[in-house]
Amino acid sequence: VQLVESGGGLVQAGGSLRLSCAASGRTFTTIGWFRQAPGKEREFVASISWSISTYYADSVKGRFTISRDNATNTVYLQMNSLKPEDTAVYYCAAGGPASSSSRWSWGSWGQGTQVTVSS
Repeated sequence: VQLVESGGGLVQAGGSLRLSCAASGRTFTTIGWFRQAPGKEREFVASISWSISTYYADSVKGRFTISRDNATNTVYLQMNSLKPEDTAVYYCAAGGPASSSSRWSWGSWGQGTQVTVSS
């Protein structure tokens, strides 16, 4: 499966962004979002299964929402109430179990999109 992220950018704290992950190839799969800040490990953000079960990191619960449009093979990450600590490169990933927050469980990755939240 091939993954292409888009929608990143610069936003002020408290603002919103919506990231998109367009999938092609084997699209009947779970999709996850991870992020990596400079000098830090890549960390799990959210995931969604084909049956629309969703999982979130505690740090984003109540602020981020993951959804998917199976007709267009696109997964979205709506990010509200953004904080400076949300600044990172955001990656979408495919193939892992939706309940897994380990990056090593996910086999396919996009190129990433930068999200910068200014204070």
